[in-house]
Amino acid sequence: MTMEMEMAPLPEPAELLDHLAANLSELSTPMRVFVAAGRFTEADPDLPELAARIRELLATAAADEAWQRFLPTYTPPPVPQLCAALEPVESHNAAPFLAQVAGADLLWPSHRHLSAEVAERAAHRVVSLLGPECTWWTNHDTECGAVNGLTPVFDSLLAGTDGEHYALALQLADD
Repeated sequence: MTMEMEMAPLPEPAELLDHLAANLSELSTPMRVFVAAGRFTEADPDLPELAARIRELLATAAADEAWQRFLPTYTPPPVPQLCAALEPVESHNAAPFLAQVAGADLLWPSHRHLSAEVAERAAHRVVSLLGPECTWWTNHDTECGAVNGLTPVFDSLLAGTDGEHYALALQLADD
């Protein structure tokens, strides 16, 4: 990471969501990586509220024309099931994991959806925008390497929240 990336000033609170959405959009790729950013409307949002936003992103991805043939009858799991599928991610691992979810193909890791430089820069900025107190969640069990699938195809999710805003990135793949 360059000093320029580390020293980039944080936006004013009123502009945070716009910056978060813009940086996440850099991580999105057609038919593969779906992203979402937003601000919670609930008071004191926690994991169930984040899981509800994940559910919305899963529905959006399943409705994408390219995925309809693979997921014709798919309905995202209910919120309690999504909560049970999520594992915490250490904050210091969030940016590299986000860059991996957005940049490298799930099935063929040597194939890049984004250049490593673009993915790392945008991922570091997203993590920085949400701040050091942000909590991060994934459907990967980092202890054993297993994935708690959220869809009938291969998927990889990273979700973060600072308690007011959230950022989601989901990659889908089918063999």
